Amino acid sequence: MLWAGLAALLFVVLFPHRVTVGEGWLASQGLLRRRRVRTDLLVSVRCLDGISQRLVLRDTFGDRVEIDPKVLVNNPDLWRRLDEDAHKAAACGSLTCGQTALRRVSEQVDRETALTVFKVSGLE
Repeated sequence: MLWAGLAALLFVVLFPHRVTVGEGWLASQGLLRRRRVRTDLLVSVRCLDGISQRLVLRDTFGDRVEIDPKVLVNNPDLWRRLDEDAHKAAACGSLTCGQTALRRVSEQVDRETALTVFKVSGLE
């Protein structure tokens, strides 16, 4: 019984969040909860440093999503969709805080993409 309880606790703690994105929205679904934010109406993007780095997105409706930046680095298509919508939010004036955090993620995505291209082409 103790081992089953520990296994269940470990599963809950280590269960990965599923991140999906579409035009104008990003959603993160965990084991029990789904959060969604309008990326074309972002107000702020913050990077929280700690044991594990988190990217916190907030929209004009007060909705909030926390994701691991590695998800965006490992999935450039997700990043491109988020980046496009963040540019729309900045252009309309709603994104007031977060350009630095977005630039850092963009640099990480570009670095990882370049390294992957070098590995595949045998130049590394």
